[in-house]
Formats: sequence, C-alpha cells, structure tokens
Amino acid sequence: MARRAEPPDGGWGWMVVLSAFFQSALVFGVLRSFGVFFVEFVAAFEEQAARVSWIASIGIAVQQFGSPIGSALSTKLGPRPVVMTGGILAALGMLLASFATSLTHLYLSIGLLSGSGWALTFTPTLACLSRYFSRRRSLAMGLALTGVGLSSFAFAPLFQWLISKYAWRGALLLVSALSLHLMACGALLRPLSLTEDTSVGGPGAQLTSLLHHGPFLRYTVALTLINTGYFIPYVHLVAHLQDLGWDPLPAAFLLSVAAISDLVGRVASGWLGDAVPGPVARLLMLWTTLTGVSLALFPVAQAPTTLVVLAVAYGFTSGALTPVAFSVLPELVGTARIYCGLGLVQMIESIGGLLGAPLSGYLRDVTGNYMASFMVAGAFLLAGSGVLITLPHFFSCISASTSKPQDLVIEAPETKIPLPKEEGLGED
Repeated sequence: MARRAEPPDGGWGWMVVLSAFFQSALVFGVLRSFGVFFVEFVAAFEEQAARVSWIASIGIAVQQFGSPIGSALSTKLGPRPVVMTGGILAALGMLLASFATSLTHLYLSIGLLSGSGWALTFTPTLACLSRYFSRRRSLAMGLALTGVGLSSFAFAPLFQWLISKYAWRGALLLVSALSLHLMACGALLRPLSLTEDTSVGGPGAQLTSLLHHGPFLRYTVALTLINTGYFIPYVHLVAHLQDLGWDPLPAAFLLSVAAISDLVGRVASGWLGDAVPGPVARLLMLWTTLTGVSLALFPVAQAPTTLVVLAVAYGFTSGALTPVAFSVLPELVGTARIYCGLGLVQMIESIGGLLGAPLSGYLRDVTGNYMASFMVAGAFLLAGSGVLITLPHFFSCISASTSKPQDLVIEAPETKIPLPKEEGLGED
C-alpha cells in the first residue's frame, strides 16, 4: 500500500464509514436506549435512582477513559484486531449482566467490562475514519454517526418489548448477541499510511505536544462540559415521563422520536460542516447552545405535544453537534495525531460522563422531580459553548481546515512513497 501525501477522500474510506455506522449503532445506540432498563433495575434491586444511574455512567466513563489504550494499541497493531477484541468484551459484559444479583454486579459487567469493550471500538474506528477524509470529513462523520440515531429509534421500543416478553435478564442476553456484531465492524477497518505520519514522532512525543497545545486543551474542557449534560435525557427522560403519568411504552417511543430527529440532524450537520465557509467550531457552538436550551426547557413542558416538540428539537440539535465535534479535532491537531488526540479527549471528557447521570439522579432524589436535573444539564452545555468561542479562527471567514494545525503539524511533501506490496493485496 502506497504512503499517501493526503487523505484519499473516498475509496476504501466508504467501507470504513459503513463499519463506523454499525459500530456507533452497537455502542451508543445501546447506551442511549438503556433508559428502558433503568426503571427495571430500580424495581428489581430496590435502589435509589442515583445508585442505578451509576451503571450507565460507569460504562460511558470507562469507554472514554480507556480510549487512550485503544488508541495506543491501534497505533501499534492497527485498528482491526483492537476493535474485534472490543466486540468480544462488550458482548461478554452484557452476557454476565444477565446473571446479576446486585448493582455491584452490573457496575462490573456493564460498566467495567462492556465499557472496556466500547473503549476499544469507538475511538479507533472514528480515528481511522478521520484519516481517510479531509474535504468530506464532516459529511463522512455525519453518515457514520447516523447509526446512533437509527439504532436509538429501533432499540428503545425493541428493548422495551424484549423486557415485557423475556424480562430484563433475557433482554440483556439478546443485547449481548447484538454486541458480537462489533467483530464484523472491526474486520472492515484497513489502516492508511500518510506521509505526515513520519513527522509527528511516537506516542510519547505526541502526548507531550498535545498537553502543551492551548487550543486543544480548551477544546477538551468544552467537550467535558458538554458531555456532562449530553446523555441525561437518554438516562432519565423515560423516568421523568413516568413521573408525569406516561405509560412505559409511549415514554420509550418518545426516545425514538428524538432518535429520528437525531438522525436528520447528523446528516444535515455533516453536509453543512463541509458546505458552509468558516470554521467548523462555529457550527459546533451553535448546535451546543440550542441543545442546552432545549434541555433546560424539558421540565417546564407538561403537555404531550410540547414534550414531543422538545424531543424533536433536542434530537436534531444533539445529533447535529456530534459529527462537527469530531471534525474540529483533526483541524486542531492534524490527522497524524488523531489517534492520540481523540483518545486523550475521550479520556478527559469521561469526567463529565461519569458525573452527569449520578448528579441528575441525586437532584431527583433531593427535589422529588427532574426539574433541577434537566436545567443543570442544559447549563453545562451552555458553559461548553462559551468555551468554544475561544478556539482559533472562530471569528474568521476562512475555514480552519485550510491552514495547518496550530503549532503542531509539519507540512508533508506532495509525493507518494511506494512501500513493498504484500502478496495478494491490490492497490488502495
């Protein structure tokens, strides 16, 4: 395979998009739909909402905190074996959770074991995708991450039906079987060599440069704040609607409505990210602000129609911010450092994922309702959008992608260096 001077913006990259599509569905689609299990766990173990909320929070935090491990392994071994191993761990965690007799068992199985599997799948796949695209990066990210929206639409009512049919233990067994398909996603990943790779040094040198890079650190702070409030509706919206007198199945269906809107938002945002002039960070700030406002309005709404409108608004804006959030990072650190950069970002923002849902559950236990929970979640997103304004070129009319990353990347020559071709492999 030839070492390319720049990403091909296509080719096998579209197969990587397909892999990322199913992988995002089987990781965050499952996580987003886990709210239907929340009520079952509260009833089965007779625990407070705050303690049960730690199950999803630990899973999200381990997925993000373990991302540097997945990134480092992918740098050494390539993303394919790493992602396939992650699929086995994710499925094994769900399998063991079906035999749980206490919340501690669920913390260890879903939170720790499945979370470790997700850490080995999500970051390496998106990092590999970022290296295949430059001009079409936002669109590719948007298409790949639509898997989250589609699976959320399908999984929430599906999981509720499985629980009603087989109870929560049987439903977890089937979720385990679904998670094994992450191995097929990993098999589609093919590493890509870029001439820029030779100028960035090893993982240690990359880590040192990133920790001294101001825009990267500010961006990490912004995503940590966003992450603290981002997942709250997917953990507590069903419980909030049941507090308002909704039946479990219609409440789960409202998550599906948000998921449809999320799907549209991801594709629209991916297209706008490549079509609209100016830095992608500006679009990210817009979508983050609108998501925070919609979250803060949830406890104010009482009528079913108003709640549906808010679910559509939240789904669209929260879906729209995701592809541009991943597109900003390569502009800041360069594609050669994307494995290390994305892994480090995911690790630091895990603080928000770890604290968000338990904080929301604690506020519910203290106040007796979810009003403070949703308002505080919205405030975290608005704070994150404020930090995004400080990024370089934010008020510039020229996209940051047209310039080299700030103080990091040495521009690579426009040449291709042929490497020895392995027998049986065609050209890229």
